[in-house]
Amino acid sequence: MSHAVQEPGPAEQAGGQAGSQSGKQAGSQAGSQVTGDLHAEVSTFYARQMRRVDALDIEGFADTFTEDGEVVHSTGETQRGRAAMVAGMRANLPRYRDVAVRHWFGHLLIEPDAADPDTVRVSYYTLVTLTDRAGAVSFQPTFTVDDVLVRRDGRLLTASRVIHRDTPAPAPAPAPDPA
Repeated sequence: MSHAVQEPGPAEQAGGQAGSQSGKQAGSQAGSQVTGDLHAEVSTFYARQMRRVDALDIEGFADTFTEDGEVVHSTGETQRGRAAMVAGMRANLPRYRDVAVRHWFGHLLIEPDAADPDTVRVSYYTLVTLTDRAGAVSFQPTFTVDDVLVRRDGRLLTASRVIHRDTPAPAPAPAPDPA
């Protein structure tokens, strides 16, 4: 986690992708709509998870993952298991001295797994802000995140997370000359 590329926060997870959405999720417009209850549950899960990371509650954040949870960073680095996540986050703590970190999520695509009612795939955009003591805000690079959430003992946990650093989409090919 000690890379020149800054990722979404002390516990962030990422993996590089051109465009603003991951390949699987970008074209996915499944005909089924998620229930309001599931949307609220997933949104509340992320609100609680990110408040933990923003508060630098490393152990609390790691506890929102399965014991064998996996995180793939934009650099390709992979952390498996809560202990590896905690170690990576601890190594990044000096980066967050004297700033308030906030993770902002939006455009959640929530897709229940038809074969397993206890599995939900979620893709979303994330923006991370850092606010210094003077109130100046800086923005980190944006990311698209693909998570697999699983329900264990009645609560959602992150089983896997892949973070893709957003990059511009390729320019469209020029139109043919009508002459």
